[in-house]
Amino acid sequence: MKKIVITCVLFFGLLLAVQAQQQRFMVFEFIKVESNQAYDFMEFKEFMEKVYQAAINDKRITGWDLWSLQSGAESGEFQYITITYYKDPVSMMNGLEEEDLVKYAMIHPHLNDGQARKKFSDALNSRDLAQRVYMKEIATTSDSFQFKKGTLASFDLMKAVEGKFEEYEKAEREVFQPIHQNRIEKGLMGSWSLLRTALPFGSEAKSTHLTMNIYKDYVQFFNAQEYEDMESTKEQQMAIEKGLKSRDQKWVYLATLENSIR
Repeated sequence: MKKIVITCVLFFGLLLAVQAQQQRFMVFEFIKVESNQAYDFMEFKEFMEKVYQAAINDKRITGWDLWSLQSGAESGEFQYITITYYKDPVSMMNGLEEEDLVKYAMIHPHLNDGQARKKFSDALNSRDLAQRVYMKEIATTSDSFQFKKGTLASFDLMKAVEGKFEEYEKAEREVFQPIHQNRIEKGLMGSWSLLRTALPFGSEAKSTHLTMNIYKDYVQFFNAQEYEDMESTKEQQMAIEKGLKSRDQKWVYLATLENSIR
């Protein structure tokens, strides 16, 4: 009996460890680029792709995405969204310091310390950081979707109704996640995940959660918009309505993936 108990404890401990390893921590940066800086930003993009690839190789981050905004923001607010992926909350909050980025920039042939700093400084000056948000993934669908250039995403910013924080997350997991999983299995969606805001937080925060709705292209996206689940019961419809009332959908950003580094 004692051996069985020990075995069960070890099993559940291993299960929790695996789940912890699978969690993703992400930093979203909303970037504004003036029209007269468009060419410089393209150079920034190519330069930073190499820098972040070096950071991945050094196991400081697990990935980096660059998304170009198609709709959602007010004109001139921002045009790009970057996502930097981390393996745990500590590395996410520590982030990458300027010294780290300069070190990784020196992977370019013939760049010494001073030249790397100058190139890095010029790259940063080509854009304005409109907002930075730290997030933790708390739910995701079961899928094998591979991110590649042209992938489409709907970033839905949510704010849980005051006093209904847990109710909202429960609704996402128990009501909406199965709906998205069903769409994935029908070929109408690529992937879905729910993220909780780590920083900024508090009653004045613009949003508390974000959902990432991923589609392989516009064809799949529009097919998903037209799809209606005819199999849903009256009880399921009531659960959906209740879930919708637990949050305020603040904004929806539609974006196309320019590059994904893993």
